[in-house]
Amino acid sequence: MTRSDRVEAGTSTPQRWGLVGVPAIPPGAPALGAVPVPGRGAHVTVWAPHSDTVSVRVLGPSNALVRLDPTGGGYHVAMVAGLDPGCRYRLALDDGRERADPASRSQPDGVAGPSEVFDPSAHQWGDGNFTARPLWQHIVYEAHIGTLTPAGTFDSAIAVLDELTELGVTAIEPLPVAQFSGTRNWGYDGVFPYAVQHSYGGPAAFQRFVDAAHQRDIAVVLDVVYNHVGPEGNVLGAYGPYFTDRYRTPWGPAINFDGPGSGPVRRYFVENALTWFRDFHVDGLRLDAVHGIVDPTATPFLVELAGATEQLGTLLGRRFDLIAESADNDPRVVSPTAVGGLGLDAQWNDDFHHALHAALTGERLGYYADFGDVGQLARSMAEGFVYQGQYSCHRARRHGASSTGIEPERFVVFAQNHDHVGNRPGGDRLASIVGPDALRLAAAVLLLSPGVPLLFMGEEYGETAPFAYFVDHADPDLREAVRRGRREEMTGLGWTEETVDALALQTFQAAVLDRSQRFAPGQAQLWSLYRSLIDLRSNHSALTRSARHQAQAFAQGGVVTLIRSDAIESVCSLFNFSAAESVTRLPLPPGGVGRPSLWTLLIDSADPTLGGHGQRQPEGVESQDVVRLGPHGFCSYGHVGPREV
Repeated sequence: MTRSDRVEAGTSTPQRWGLVGVPAIPPGAPALGAVPVPGRGAHVTVWAPHSDTVSVRVLGPSNALVRLDPTGGGYHVAMVAGLDPGCRYRLALDDGRERADPASRSQPDGVAGPSEVFDPSAHQWGDGNFTARPLWQHIVYEAHIGTLTPAGTFDSAIAVLDELTELGVTAIEPLPVAQFSGTRNWGYDGVFPYAVQHSYGGPAAFQRFVDAAHQRDIAVVLDVVYNHVGPEGNVLGAYGPYFTDRYRTPWGPAINFDGPGSGPVRRYFVENALTWFRDFHVDGLRLDAVHGIVDPTATPFLVELAGATEQLGTLLGRRFDLIAESADNDPRVVSPTAVGGLGLDAQWNDDFHHALHAALTGERLGYYADFGDVGQLARSMAEGFVYQGQYSCHRARRHGASSTGIEPERFVVFAQNHDHVGNRPGGDRLASIVGPDALRLAAAVLLLSPGVPLLFMGEEYGETAPFAYFVDHADPDLREAVRRGRREEMTGLGWTEETVDALALQTFQAAVLDRSQRFAPGQAQLWSLYRSLIDLRSNHSALTRSARHQAQAFAQGGVVTLIRSDAIESVCSLFNFSAAESVTRLPLPPGGVGRPSLWTLLIDSADPTLGGHGQRQPEGVESQDVVRLGPHGFCSYGHVGPREV
């Protein structure tokens, strides 16, 4: 695809466009926090409706205390002289206590330290020629910055980008980088949503990382958390009604998106999203656990967020994607707002993962209790969700709704991710659970299926470093509560093994990748397989973008047959989930109408250059001919010819 083609594809009107209503951020409203103004200091805006006075303490030689002016609606603003980029400051409320800014852009001394003024315009961007691909062209790489490299920083992560380019990755998805307590955390305990984690290098380093990714033609999709705030160092409650006791999330108090005072709360999080797009050139956001955002209002927060994202994209001439994580199997998440949907661009499809994992491992604990039939994987390939209103044993109720009207490109699919690796007592990756053939089969299923594939860092070479949950809280009571909660969570999922200590330094250290493993013989072949599959996906039109009617899948015995087609060609992939040899037949290509057709081999799991063994598939096979697949074997055949629709 040429760059001009990509511009056209990448800026095509998404389903959410055309939203109307009162904007989340009033026109002309000053940005929250401390915004540097050259030669004058910083313009400070704070929402503190319960405080009559708000003052800024400028830390340094002057130690000045500057009172902000109330402007109505609970906002306090002022131009503060001497508050230049790099200066540190605190805010004082009526109680006299000095705290960090809730919209702090930098916390160089951690969550308990003062805020620091950051000038986002100081970075000289070199990504002017970059245009992100449309979602359906993405190969997403989920990465935790703290464990991606031994140094655990944005600057050290830049070196990995060249490897990802060689592999064929088109987007990297960092786990949340908002400031959290301590120096090690998955990222979902952030307490300053606007500040970039200091131990990763802070906001300037994140700008350098995004710029470096763009210069390698890799988009950045940032994981953000708008359903809760972490437990240690959280100052939001002191400033205003950011939380509500009407609802509760599994991770703590719910955000007040629908009650009294919720307007400025919604603005706070909407503006946060726009800050990532505008100041850090991020291309998309992965919205963590949107099922934890409770908002029954007529215009839900997520719709408001989508509208503001659209407006900024129009202003800047760029497309920004919003990808939801949702456990509800609700097609409304990615349905147009015109029909009552939320209008988001895509959502993670846990059903695909669960069906694939259960078929490969035979595990039936926790949410895997609802899976195990390979026909469920075929259904996920063809229809999206597996559970579309059927009874779920794990939930003891009906679950989901029909997704047959949702196009495959609206679903992000994966064989592994941070959650499902971490939801194990020891954080075992798939490479530590199944053998090499099954691991290679998982790669083929993921990358040949419709949907947007996501890789979890290291899976491309069979990384075995565990990724168990880890945190670095200082409060003793909180530390013990985390340990107790993890044990209870693992017990609730049916695990009887001992859960590793989330607070132990060695739990974090064990998760750091050893990327040199990529060059070991077995892992190098697995990496070559991933690259070959990505190349196959990129170079065959039938494998790039599929409408729902262009993907057919069915299971027979232990074999799943997937046929993807367009007006030019058809690709048939056969996946054997049996530990024994299986025999199946190549079907007629769509539109074949009974005529024998020749299929040409595209990829074969028996290829020794890709780590395979056993008997190779013939280069050409006619439809209805027998194909023998070795244990956990797979192959793909292509047929060129028009498809009848």
